[in-house]
Amino acid sequence: MMNTRKHKMEWKLAYAHHKDCCNVTCNTVGDLERSGFTILQATVPGYLELELMKAGELEDLYFSTNVLEAQKYEDVHVWYYTTVQIENLNQYLHFEGIDTFADIYVNGQLVQTTDNMFLAYDVDCNWKIGLNEVVVHIKPTMLEARKFTPPAASFAMHYNYPSLYVRKAAHMFGWDIMPRIISSGIWKDVTVCEKKTDKIQEVYLTTQKIDGTTAKMSCYVNVDLSAPFATDYTIRVDGVCGDSTFLVEEKLWHNTYILHFDIEKCKLWWPKNAGEPNLYEVTVTLLYKGRICDTYQLKTGVRTIELKRTEITNLNEEGEFCFKVNGKEVFVLGTNWVPMDAFHSEDEKRLPRALELLDDIGCNMVRCWGGNVYESDTFFDFCDEHGILVWQDFAMGCAIYPDEDNFGKQLEKEAIYQVKRLRNHASLAVWAGDNECDVAACGWSGYRRNPNLNRLTREVLKRVVELHDYTRAYLQSSPYVSEEAFQGKGTMPELHMWGPRDYFKGSYYKDTFCHFASETGYHGMPSTQSLQKFLKHPEKIFDENGNVTEEYLAHATCMELEQEATYAYRIPLLYEQIITLFGQAEENLDDFAKQSQISQAEAMKFLIEHFRINKGKRTGIIWWNLIDGWPQVSDAIVDYYYTKKLAYHYTKRSQLPVCFMFDEPEEKKIRLVGVNDLPETQKVSYRILKNDVEILKGEAILSADSVLRLDSVSIEKNEKEFYFIEWTVNGTTYKNHYYTNAIDIDYKRYITALSKYGMDEFEGFTPSDTRQVKM
Repeated sequence: MMNTRKHKMEWKLAYAHHKDCCNVTCNTVGDLERSGFTILQATVPGYLELELMKAGELEDLYFSTNVLEAQKYEDVHVWYYTTVQIENLNQYLHFEGIDTFADIYVNGQLVQTTDNMFLAYDVDCNWKIGLNEVVVHIKPTMLEARKFTPPAASFAMHYNYPSLYVRKAAHMFGWDIMPRIISSGIWKDVTVCEKKTDKIQEVYLTTQKIDGTTAKMSCYVNVDLSAPFATDYTIRVDGVCGDSTFLVEEKLWHNTYILHFDIEKCKLWWPKNAGEPNLYEVTVTLLYKGRICDTYQLKTGVRTIELKRTEITNLNEEGEFCFKVNGKEVFVLGTNWVPMDAFHSEDEKRLPRALELLDDIGCNMVRCWGGNVYESDTFFDFCDEHGILVWQDFAMGCAIYPDEDNFGKQLEKEAIYQVKRLRNHASLAVWAGDNECDVAACGWSGYRRNPNLNRLTREVLKRVVELHDYTRAYLQSSPYVSEEAFQGKGTMPELHMWGPRDYFKGSYYKDTFCHFASETGYHGMPSTQSLQKFLKHPEKIFDENGNVTEEYLAHATCMELEQEATYAYRIPLLYEQIITLFGQAEENLDDFAKQSQISQAEAMKFLIEHFRINKGKRTGIIWWNLIDGWPQVSDAIVDYYYTKKLAYHYTKRSQLPVCFMFDEPEEKKIRLVGVNDLPETQKVSYRILKNDVEILKGEAILSADSVLRLDSVSIEKNEKEFYFIEWTVNGTTYKNHYYTNAIDIDYKRYITALSKYGMDEFEGFTPSDTRQVKM
């Protein structure tokens, strides 16, 4: 933790295209103001394009096809500049994040270069007492990327080759869920900090073992000391959680030290549904001859987390992939966490509402996807406080990165910084080497290679975790292709379940076996009110030739407005999913969008419940995904404007800790199943309605953390009926439903059933909107 003070800094920025400035030197404020470049008032944190939109020099990139205009700025140089009041020469400037390649000048002198948006940078050179000029020259990423030549063995998706060497969020080069906006900016805060001669540099507080009600702890500290004898210093560690406290103080013998101590009658941290997420407020104090020199404060939980997994599994269940917290297996109900915004300076503003949704929907885990940035302490603090486990990918995705020494060193530096930053968070459960790079090696480039020869994830990142966060699990890739899996001796116990993305109850989704799905999802259209916010003609989905219109191509994240563009398939796929479920697509825009939302909602419901019903051999599902980072047609169940799709409500019901659901038909019967994820036995009463007639009722005792198969209901061959499920536990009544043979069903009849049972929870629709879908 740093001693920081907020100084008011008034930032401006200048920008110019490369051809207009490549032979110009601008190191000072005077240079820039004489340059003739366009100068704008600037907000930090911020990005160039946001300032251009604010100034009216660029149309709203989130509307219609305007996002393609961002490509015209890929050669632009940006200079942020300000003045800083320095009161003493022990002060320095702390940049939390610069995107990405930059030179930092203080009073005209180059004092720092940056090349990684995932690192923080300190500037402490060339200061003078009083006002100082600071100029940050951010160079165009696409031109800087040309200075690196990936080896022939590397591979990336169509638009993402520059990302192989550039330590910038991979999605910014264009992805199937995010647009291509390769921007420049100071994307995190800049603060003035104070140096200390005696300072706590690192604290790593870990739970070594839990023995009954006693926790055996260790606290690693690394300190800067000014006096010659370390024995003149002591370290004190004290913590409190309710009526539980601890205090330990020891004399130092070196600037690095580990204190070992016990917490009697400790309060454990548990994830959602398993117990309370108790947090200790901890203060680490450095003292010199009894005088306080520095303090370091944190909140952390006392808990152990294990990832129990095998290298392979098979249909006979001879394998596993499960998380254990404090020795108890936890069934995971989670979501993938994708970029909050196309411009990461906006992330903190969007986090509070998104995190409320994450908690409300009942997730006990969130997977921070490797194509994103590393999330802020705001995110992790929330997960700590609400008992939400975090799966953290290192920032690599869907590529074969250059497995050579220079890149390895760069990645290692980044990983050390992020591991040290995040390791005290109780919620952090596992580090994963990357997203889908193992499976990319196994054939995406057209040539099958063994991912176990990848030193980046098998050596570099593994070593970083072992050295700096040794109590936490490390997974080489997600999904991880072990040597045995690569040789075909079995399949992976953890999978990304995408497959053909056809009928959600097709054989791929119903029969594919894995213990844990860390990705899977289904398309759903935003509401008509949301569509109107980012499209001129939301009803024009297809043109007279059956081609996807340009607006919809742009908001399927196509980088080119062509039918053959890489991600152009996404809109026709959504349309085919509607046809599969309903037999035909409605012509009214409202109804068309509702059909799509029903299709997504039923798919999400099935996937989650299919895993929960098979709890035991299945141990968790992390679906894709909670909320969009920009306006689009996607797998998210909440759109960019925070409007919930129908799938949000279905998912929330399917993730209730005590939940009743029907399994898939066997021998013309469907079986009612009760699932209890809570640590206490639950007494439940339930009833089932079909066509307003009660066909089943009863009571059940659901043991702690269990699945109970209850009564069966006979069904007619090929029947298509809506079954309403209601149950009461601890005085509160909940509901769910099941639709038999949910394929080629009658849309109007389905809508009527939703309305009858109070489940027509569509948001953002205008009943009077009668525009016809153009296709």
